[in-house]
Amino acid sequence: MQIIEDILRDKKAEDVEIINVVGRTLMADYFVIASGTSNIHIKAIADALIIDAKRKGVRKHHVEGYAEARWVLVDYGDIIVHIMSPVEREYYDIESLWRETAARLDSAAR
Repeated sequence: MQIIEDILRDKKAEDVEIINVVGRTLMADYFVIASGTSNIHIKAIADALIIDAKRKGVRKHHVEGYAEARWVLVDYGDIIVHIMSPVEREYYDIESLWRETAARLDSAAR
């Protein structure tokens, strides 16, 4: 996780947020959400993430959205990285979705 976070910060990704979804979904254990300032910046962040993580032994499973570069998803298995434009991030607001889901599941478990 730290490798991914460091790469995002080195490439000046904005508003990096890590959401623990362990036990809340089978998709992953963590969602990492970050913003880029433009399509070019989003691609540069994704490129660096894929290349630098691979050099450090962290291999991706799948990438989606790279061509449009409004929302690039890089799947590392237990960690899914979302690199989004501010407009896409605000519109989809996946942080709130997962926080609300976590709160509902936590209260149901009590």
